[in-house]
Amino acid sequence: MDSNLTEARKFEKIHTIIQEDSNQASLFVANEIAGLIQQKQKDGKKAVIGLATGSTPTKVYEYLVQFHNEGRLSFSNVITFNLDEYYPMEPDSIHSYVRFMNEHLFDHIDIKRENVHIPDGNLSSEDIREYCLAYEKKVENVTGIDIQLLGIGRTGHIGFNEPGSSLNSKTRLIRLDRVTRLDAASDFFGQENVPKRAITMGVGTILSAKKIILMAWGEGKADVIQQAVEGPIKESIPATFLQHHGNCDFVLDGASASKLTRIKTPWLVEECAWNDHLIKSATIWLSERLQKAILKLTNEDYNEYGMGNLVAEIGSAEQINLKVFNELQRTITGWPGGKPNADDGQRPERANPHPKTSLIFSPHPDDDVISMGGTLLRLVDQGHDVHIAYQTSGNIAVFDDEVIRFLDFATAVQQENKGLKKKFKEVRQFLAFKKPGQIDSEEIQEFKGLIRRGEALAACRYCGIPEKNAHFLNLPFYETGTVKKKPFSQEDIRITYDLLNKLRPEQIFAAGDLSDPHGTHRVCLEVIFKAIELAIKHRKDWINNCYVWLYRGAWQEWEVADMEMAVPIGPKDMARKINAIFKHQSQKDSAMFPGNDEREFWQRAEQRNKETANRYNALGMAEYEAMEGFVRYHFNIN
Repeated sequence: MDSNLTEARKFEKIHTIIQEDSNQASLFVANEIAGLIQQKQKDGKKAVIGLATGSTPTKVYEYLVQFHNEGRLSFSNVITFNLDEYYPMEPDSIHSYVRFMNEHLFDHIDIKRENVHIPDGNLSSEDIREYCLAYEKKVENVTGIDIQLLGIGRTGHIGFNEPGSSLNSKTRLIRLDRVTRLDAASDFFGQENVPKRAITMGVGTILSAKKIILMAWGEGKADVIQQAVEGPIKESIPATFLQHHGNCDFVLDGASASKLTRIKTPWLVEECAWNDHLIKSATIWLSERLQKAILKLTNEDYNEYGMGNLVAEIGSAEQINLKVFNELQRTITGWPGGKPNADDGQRPERANPHPKTSLIFSPHPDDDVISMGGTLLRLVDQGHDVHIAYQTSGNIAVFDDEVIRFLDFATAVQQENKGLKKKFKEVRQFLAFKKPGQIDSEEIQEFKGLIRRGEALAACRYCGIPEKNAHFLNLPFYETGTVKKKPFSQEDIRITYDLLNKLRPEQIFAAGDLSDPHGTHRVCLEVIFKAIELAIKHRKDWINNCYVWLYRGAWQEWEVADMEMAVPIGPKDMARKINAIFKHQSQKDSAMFPGNDEREFWQRAEQRNKETANRYNALGMAEYEAMEGFVRYHFNIN
């Protein structure tokens, strides 16, 4: 291995492979598996693969199916063992890992069904112990697993080996951790529907595999990846046990690797080739580490933390400090649409034209006010023509009780409407016998969409946005009635492009939040980018004069070093923002999809905005009540 690369990885106790994105990482893993299968075929041997479930490996399975369909790969010599299964669980349930594996892989390849092994979640409790012993024996009888695929949970669990699992644990029935059940709640349409137990391969079983590949995508996994790769081995983070294995790779995308030392603070491991962004990141990190304002940092501070070559390159700490301080100062603006009749050379947004047409894309019907409600209010107050494009209906995030409540109100208002009464009775009967995770009828999906539409319009009215400026796109990729969505299509792009071309905005705001646990934000952003590409292709003049600003959703904030516009929010506007969030009553108190944070959305938004202001203040900037941060997306118009 290159000595410079070895030095860069000196904090890492597990070999890590970082790919550009999850798609490239999945292709890398699929090629590893395919290579093993093909080599075993040449040798006349069986290939034994340990498989994982969940959202992480799905693209890997897509590639393996693609390889098979192209005639490049046969699974006739493959034996598989799955890591785990919920207990109790019927094999044909939509939540079953048996069904997951069939739908994503086994139904599409030529594997022999007798070579497929998945823990049985339908056993009687008295049979589980013997079953688990037999599962272990089956692995031993095929001389062990050649490649074991793993994901990683937020608690650091591998398989369902929760914190506290021992190094030598074997296949067994375990009780699921509260955090694991919370993370699974959205798939089961409520935490109360998530099984409390599961059957899982043990840590010892996993470590007996000849090769292990752990995959992780997204910023939500960055903290636990850093602990697993660089931290001490401990039972409270079972993934750290993988440090014992001599042939284990962590295959990561850039986001999940973002908190590894060589990525987050490379100056601590090697001399850096400094650029403006790295200088800004390092100076902010040093300021926060030492709890000193930027302008108070000294040459000695930089030298002590591996940045002596930066001081030598720039000249002095004072010069570095002033450079970064001024860059941060210029990101702060109370005029997110540009300040009219002002010198805009040092401002994030242009002074002209004024007023602007500002188009805010909201993946779900409440993301606009949750994530950038203060900025939205400022744009309205400053006279801009503000439009909101609600990209999806958000219907699956509405509780069944909300439908009954609204229909109850409607029937009370229209006592003589027999058709509505009949419809109310049918809906109540369906929902009374609805199973957890069962897809709603198209009619109920429509009702739930209308509930969220009404809430979005209420928020628009409160914020001073005309109802005609609210655009409900209902992108087709979302309308499945389940958590799992379809891939986006040309129709999604066309709908988005048509709105862009109709409004011809000077400003676009879009959710750049890639931590969204179910990927809707990622898909919505990609659709916007494709629509912008279409506008560039058709040489639409308006796109040349359009700035695209990315905000974050309810799960995470931009790093201060990345923010290119920071909009201060005073106490009065913070209260107005919270009131706008309250208009989304179906998401109040308890949301269907809370992610890994149990607080209400308004609480998350308030705390996040205040923390951003506090960080700016600690760096030596002016003290504000709260702030919303944005990053500008620079598209290529050539």
